[in-house]
Amino acid sequence: MPHRNLDVGWLRIFEAVGRLGSLTRAADELGLSQPAVSYQIRRIEEQLGASLFHRQHRGSTLSEAGETLYRAIHSGLERIDEAAREIRQKARTPVIRIFTDYGFAAFWLMPRVADFRRLHSQVEVHVVASQGLEEGVEGIADAAVLFGKRGDFREDAHLLIPERVVPVCSPGFLARFGPFADAAALAKAPLLHLDTVGKPRWLTWTSWLAAHGLAREVAQGDLGLNTYGFVIQAALAEQGIALGWLGLIDAHLASGTLVAVGPEIAREDCGYWLVSNPSASGATLALTEWLLAQRMEKPAY
Repeated sequence: MPHRNLDVGWLRIFEAVGRLGSLTRAADELGLSQPAVSYQIRRIEEQLGASLFHRQHRGSTLSEAGETLYRAIHSGLERIDEAAREIRQKARTPVIRIFTDYGFAAFWLMPRVADFRRLHSQVEVHVVASQGLEEGVEGIADAAVLFGKRGDFREDAHLLIPERVVPVCSPGFLARFGPFADAAALAKAPLLHLDTVGKPRWLTWTSWLAAHGLAREVAQGDLGLNTYGFVIQAALAEQGIALGWLGLIDAHLASGTLVAVGPEIAREDCGYWLVSNPSASGATLALTEWLLAQRMEKPAY
């Protein structure tokens, strides 16, 4: 006799009878008549060639075959119901995926996203961070904040933070190794480097010193780190002098945990650019407009 798959349209009916131990209560829960429930159970038993319930005067209890089937169906329905709840929740809750690098995410974006979510509690924001610029990320994420030059992005990209860089260190480091009268003095101190793959898109110590007519080999005591958050943590721990991006480290400068120890360099054509997916949702547009409103005037330090 060829194998015949069971008709699965009766899953809810069988599960309800097995759980409640009563055809009548199962019928009430499902909004069906008791004869209709009884008919479906008989059909299942006919397909299986086995009795699934012990019929009693005050209800029905599962047989051994019924217990086997009930365990499989009950757990399966629980997973199905959980998946359905998750799908409905996502359909009701707008989700925004915003891509950026680790430094911008930690120092600028996350505090502002927290404020945005307090104002728009119905919106779910996923921040996806990476140290590198990923090809085509604007088409994958709902929005992205990326570092580069004006020509690196579409015409509708918005500049959030222009690149303004100043050397910074902790007050304790300054007391031990300072003062630093000029860029040449900084070149002799332990420096903290942000390691990058490929040609760096932002200022490095090499390009910062070159702008002051200086060249320098990596000196003993220098430290390279692979995320900007680590660079700033090392500066706070008195490990050396870091390049500080204004707009990212403002809170540390304002609190005095970091101090500026050299001249600022600004590149107005470079910085962090906000790019939205052309098919962005209304929730994404609300977030990007809100982030643009957070752009601050040039602080004085």
